[in-house]
Formats: sequence, structure tokens, C-alpha cells
Amino acid sequence: MVSNMAAVTDAEFESQVLKSEKPVLVDFWAEWCGPCRQVSPILDELSGEHGDKITFLKMNVDENPVTPSSYRVTGIPTINVYQGGEVVKSIVGARPKAAILKELDDFLA
Repeated sequence: MVSNMAAVTDAEFESQVLKSEKPVLVDFWAEWCGPCRQVSPILDELSGEHGDKITFLKMNVDENPVTPSSYRVTGIPTINVYQGGEVVKSIVGARPKAAILKELDDFLA
């Protein structure tokens, strides 16, 4: 499955996420995670529709253990929205598109 969302690594996290001018949604996922595979196409779709307002990135927690542990990401999928270097929204677990959109309302307005 090919994603429209760019991957972000531990090394790039600060520059790409924490120092971003606009809000950044980070999807913490892993290859073996079933619910992650359910959420991925939804986020891809949202990225296509709202990528101008919010940056969509994904992070493989198996390949990048540092960032998830520093943000206490214990369950995946976890979707965190960062703004001004802070986590301003956290969605844990697979959700339908409508529920994710509702959570992101403030950023997409």
C-alpha cells in the first residue's frame, strides 16, 4: 500500500514537526498493526483534502523508538497533532474518517 504521507524519523522529528509553521499530524504506526492499516487510507485521504492546512506525516515506531517513547506513545495507532512544538491533540486507536475529522475540526477551520 502506497501512502501519500511522508515518513518522518527520530532524527528529523524536531525540524519537521516541532519547528513547523503549521500544525503537523503524526501517525505513529507499525507494519504488524492491523488497526494502523485501517487508519492509513483515511489519513491519506485527509492529507489529500487538507494538506494545505495541516502537514500529515507518519512514523514507524519499530524503526524510530525514541520519539514515541518520549511522547509516551504506548498504543498504536496513535495520531498526535503538534502545534508550536507541543502535542495539542492525541487520538489513540482506529477511528472512522468522520470521527478523525471531528477531532481535527479546530485545525481545518
